[in-house]
Amino acid sequence: MAVALSGAAAAVLVPLVHRSVERPTSVAPSPSLAAVVSRLPQPEQPAVTVAAPTLLNQDEWRARFAPVVQRVDALRSPAREAAVVAPLELETPEGTTNIVLVVGDRLERGGLWVRIRLPAVPNNLTGWVPRAALGAYSFVHTHLVVDRTRFTATLYDDGRKVFEAPVGVGTPASPTPAGEFYVRDRLSGFGDPFYGPVAFGTSARSPVLTDWPGGGFIGVHGTNEPALIPGRISHGCVRLRNPDILRLSRLMPVGTPVTIR
Repeated sequence: MAVALSGAAAAVLVPLVHRSVERPTSVAPSPSLAAVVSRLPQPEQPAVTVAAPTLLNQDEWRARFAPVVQRVDALRSPAREAAVVAPLELETPEGTTNIVLVVGDRLERGGLWVRIRLPAVPNNLTGWVPRAALGAYSFVHTHLVVDRTRFTATLYDDGRKVFEAPVGVGTPASPTPAGEFYVRDRLSGFGDPFYGPVAFGTSARSPVLTDWPGGGFIGVHGTNEPALIPGRISHGCVRLRNPDILRLSRLMPVGTPVTIR
């Protein structure tokens, strides 16, 4: 009986096992990705077109400046082998980020070079540095003009006068130098009322000791002796009455070009 049952079971199971291993009918292979892509319609025009690099249009800005991000020597011409004009540091003597005013640029085989105004003596020096030594550009539309004869400071915004006030300038023994400069930093919170509530450091230098901390640089700052203004009263710095320097500080950003005449 056991043998008969085993045989019957086998007779039933064998066909089932046989059917379970039957292969399905063949299916056509999927087309390759390349074949699918080749049948897609081509775009009418590229989504993004990268143009050749061009220099900034000088008609679109008044002045531009950038922070120094690499210690570098400013050179006499845009070439690695050119003579050194002056070194550039990352910080000013006041501990703020060193910035430079950009007055030109040039594409050379070695890359993009920029011509900058230097905070160095003698005054009115310029030099060339690789663009990579500077950070991102910032743009300003203001321009401060200090007139040593009329004892005035005048701020222009896009050529329009927005501020004017009387000032004190350097004495004949320590004159305020003439030339083209720029505002390097803005300082406040002085413990000494001599500088007033706000002071701007410029790139202008004096051959003699000035009122500015550490000496040498020309500042534009307030005063604790407003009755002396206007006149030739300082060691080279430009002094304004405190209400005037506060008003100027709301209108004049760092990086503003400065003309002293």
